[in-house]
Amino acid sequence: MKAMRLSQTAILDDDATPLSLVDVPDPEPGPDDVVLRVTACGVCHTELDEIEGRTPPPRLPVIPGHEVVGRVQRVGRDVTRLAEGDRVGVGWIHSSTGQKDENLSPAFRATGRDVDGGYAQYLRVPEDYAFVIPEAFADEEAAPLLCAGAVGYRALRLSGIRDGDPLGLTGFGGSAHLLLPLVRHHYPRTHVCVFARDEATQEFARSLGAYWSGHTTDRAPEPLQAVIDTTPAWKPVVEAMANLRPGGRLVINAIRKEDGDKAALLDLIYHEHLWMEKEIKTVANVTAQDIREFLPMAAGIPLRPVVQTYRLEEANRALRDLKFRRVRGAKVLVVE
Repeated sequence: MKAMRLSQTAILDDDATPLSLVDVPDPEPGPDDVVLRVTACGVCHTELDEIEGRTPPPRLPVIPGHEVVGRVQRVGRDVTRLAEGDRVGVGWIHSSTGQKDENLSPAFRATGRDVDGGYAQYLRVPEDYAFVIPEAFADEEAAPLLCAGAVGYRALRLSGIRDGDPLGLTGFGGSAHLLLPLVRHHYPRTHVCVFARDEATQEFARSLGAYWSGHTTDRAPEPLQAVIDTTPAWKPVVEAMANLRPGGRLVINAIRKEDGDKAALLDLIYHEHLWMEKEIKTVANVTAQDIREFLPMAAGIPLRPVVQTYRLEEANRALRDLKFRRVRGAKVLVVE
């Protein structure tokens, strides 16, 4: 099969090509596995963290990609739930314990980091971590739901908001643009305030129903009960804490933070940013249950991801666009 493979970590610059198009053997299913013929795979900021070494793969080379949609091509001898031809998706969780806290377990294995992922024509995954895709979605629409959508759903649950509580979203890319309509559907009285660096992204947020949008450093029109941060930077953390009401909670929905603006943490003022029982909580991975709950919920709304598509062999360009250019929605590789 053809795959885009990472052989060594490196800082991604504007003309970098960290992934190579290679021919590798097709994966063989184990007893409890299915092998998918991949049709689409989302491009997530976590791939940048892998390539640049903030969450390095334990072995190299490795095939990235963890927002995978495909058709079951082969099944292991002990597979009972899925059959050849089923359309399924795979998220960041490739395998774990199956317990409620499996996202925190040392047994957690990440698709496209700890094992080969979906930047390829075929993918092997345990049956329990392959999820049937609702018919409401095309393949390229479903791909970002498997990580950006599902982890956004987990972040929303961890925020603890109730209908009517004002909510902030700082950063408005692949995850937050799916989270906004989810919040509006389930919490119709909640005002959603979006913080983004450029006016075009702020306008995009307003077009999807944001109550207010402004710059990362602006103050929301009202103190917020919770803010969900999906950025790779530190300054939004400081600014979000200043926007929280007493007892409010910041949920950081990022697997790693970059070091470029880490000095912004020196701007923290205890009585302004942290006092009054404000909280900071992080999102660590997702569970299989998160994805099982989220996919039918997304279909019932239905969520409509905004996607920009690339061919598999254009994965390097998609990654550069994700890092250096304005992100509008999600980026997805279409695999022939």
